[in-house]
Amino acid sequence: MRDDLWIKICGITSEPDALLAVGLGADAIGFVLAPSPRQITPSVAGDIVKRLPHDVLTVGVFRDEAPLRVVDIANTVGFGAVQLHGHETAEQCLWIRERVACTIRAFPAGDRAIQRFSEFGADYLLIDGQSPGSGQVFDWRLAEGVIDRARMFVSGGLTPDNVGDAIAKLRPRGVDVSSGVEAAPGAKDPQLLRAFIRNARAAAAAAAAADAAELAEIADLAGGGEGEGADGASSRGLGGPDDTGGGSAPYDWMEG
Repeated sequence: MRDDLWIKICGITSEPDALLAVGLGADAIGFVLAPSPRQITPSVAGDIVKRLPHDVLTVGVFRDEAPLRVVDIANTVGFGAVQLHGHETAEQCLWIRERVACTIRAFPAGDRAIQRFSEFGADYLLIDGQSPGSGQVFDWRLAEGVIDRARMFVSGGLTPDNVGDAIAKLRPRGVDVSSGVEAAPGAKDPQLLRAFIRNARAAAAAAAAADAAELAEIADLAGGGEGEGADGASSRGLGGPDDTGGGSAPYDWMEG
């Protein structure tokens, strides 16, 4: 696993929470434009986006919105990515992807459409709980082997207490949290945010070290166990990011 795990804090509703998350080390900030206790208007999202560092990925979260409106809002606000969290078809996702910088397609864990992810043309896959909004962690085995892990984000019931286990088990490209770091819907808790990001970073570093050690062992065995060094047998660390399924249940960011 690479040690450059991306951490996305979703359901941001205020500038102070956005700046706090970024200051604590979040890589991506999510704004919900769909019906939710965390829903904000495009104009409010735009005001916050303007005040964030340019290297922070800003994500507009949409659910079953008209593709033309998704593109219009994304480009007007200046989102770095859009997250499609509804029943968007492969054709709709492809159309949107041609007109925005980056797309994230979300599916519930175990959805059969995940096996056809390439047809949606999205940059990243986000796997959420099978019963989104319940606060329950899904069976992580359902996320194993479904896609290149370098393109997979994991969400659904993540908290400071379990994010390390999720990273150790799945080796995802990123993790996504909303209600798990809140004091109330739409209001982030500074202590939970700090603990989540700290624990996620520690788990990513440990996973990267474990993977590097495993590669070193494989290289050593391939070289006859003699540590050949400069001729290329030495180890190297890992480098460098229709039916759509889904149900009508609310997702993590929709939970009240």
